[in-house]
Amino acid sequence: MEELRQTPLTAWHKAKGAKMAPFAGFEMPIQYEGIIAEHNHTRQSAGIFDICHMGEFSLKGAGAKAALGTLVTQDLDTLAPGKCRYGFLPNESGGVLDDLIIYCLDGDEYMLVVNGACEASDFGWLAARLAAGPVLTNISAQTAKIDLQGPKSFEVLRDVLGEGCVSPGYFSFRRSAWRGQPIIVSRTGYTGELGYELYHDAALAPALWEALAAHPLVKPVGLGARDTLRLELGYPLYGQDLDTAHTPVEAGFGMLVGKKTPFTGQSAMAAVKERLIPLALEGRRTARHLDPLFLPDGVEAGVVTSGSFAPSLGHCVALAYVKAEYAENADFLVRTQRGDLPAKRAALPFYTKGTARMKLA
Repeated sequence: MEELRQTPLTAWHKAKGAKMAPFAGFEMPIQYEGIIAEHNHTRQSAGIFDICHMGEFSLKGAGAKAALGTLVTQDLDTLAPGKCRYGFLPNESGGVLDDLIIYCLDGDEYMLVVNGACEASDFGWLAARLAAGPVLTNISAQTAKIDLQGPKSFEVLRDVLGEGCVSPGYFSFRRSAWRGQPIIVSRTGYTGELGYELYHDAALAPALWEALAAHPLVKPVGLGARDTLRLELGYPLYGQDLDTAHTPVEAGFGMLVGKKTPFTGQSAMAAVKERLIPLALEGRRTARHLDPLFLPDGVEAGVVTSGSFAPSLGHCVALAYVKAEYAENADFLVRTQRGDLPAKRAALPFYTKGTARMKLA
């Protein structure tokens, strides 16, 4: 059995009694005091998340923009320094190898943030296809990532980084410092709330985490609540809602792949066989990953990819791939081990009160 990797914060999580479990090849905290409590605290105040399992690549040198632009769905021609953009790394058939955020650090200098489980495969794919010239470096081991999320997160950030701290705009970032060490402060996140993703040297992570955790508005949050928070917004999870068998268009991100510059797999995305749709279920009995989905008359329609009780809504929600011809149907049945559950076609986001785009004075 492969030994699980640890983040710079693993010892802290264990010392605080976190429930630990494997995730993306790492030993990660799932919960501390409970998923619902941690979920609600993030919606109401500020939570910190150990996201050091993510992968980071550096790409810089002449021709970096042109070379990378042929391999990802992001339009790099409109991505200015100080901005970042969500998108996809597709294969030749248009399937999703990974979803990622690309940071434009300078004219021909980028940081790519990828899923931890895809770090090695993503790096190999990119390295084999990038033109000679720009230098691709895997900086994951020396880079740590702490997420600070919640409507009061800027209060926390300002108290920890100092009164001179200025919040970047949504999907923008600033270079800052803490204890003389550089930090990238990114106005991004996976919760739908006002929040920041902090990138810095791995050696700095324990001290920065301790400083954030000591703030009276902050509680540590595990991956359990991170999953319920992201699902309430309809944000996809790679390996469940995104995979190589489906294109970004089928996953509902057609608006992100309409750029003019040709990229790998672009032409294959025109064929839409299935669509990822949102579903709402009454009560607390939830659909689970890979539960089959049927129409009320018994016709098999698709499969659930993600499902959970949504604490902010008081009922269960799910995402599911269905055959394209059923994507606008109103009613479905989820077949669980305990019987069928009625589900209704919903709209995204499920949770509409998020503060992610909050304007700060």
